[in-house]
Amino acid sequence: QVQLVESGGGLVQAGGSLRLSCAASGRTFSSYAMGWFRQAPGKEREFITAISRSGGSTYYQDSVKGRFTISRDNAKNTVYLQMNSLRPEDTAVYYCAAKYTPVPVTTASGLWEYDYWGQGTQVTVSS
Repeated sequence: QVQLVESGGGLVQAGGSLRLSCAASGRTFSSYAMGWFRQAPGKEREFITAISRSGGSTYYQDSVKGRFTISRDNAKNTVYLQMNSLRPEDTAVYYCAAKYTPVPVTTASGLWEYDYWGQGTQVTVSS
């Protein structure tokens, strides 16, 4: 069982930055690939980015490439999402998710691929 708790959301002006954190419980964090998703009002939850168990592989949705960076610290059981050059269309609830995998380089972009989810943190970008 893995529990995920996101933090770091808030209100920011367009062009600004935020850093989200996702703290995981348990001693097997390094066995999980991690992902970030978001859900805007009235829209489906969508994939943003993912990182492999070791952090050596990452994958991004096209709309956030060059603006968002995912990273992880396995010693702290935490995954991060650095968001720069934020736009009003980035406004959403942001969720982190964990996928158990025996393959070190695996990343995943499908919601159905993830085993555990956090409760989400709100990010609002004003124009």
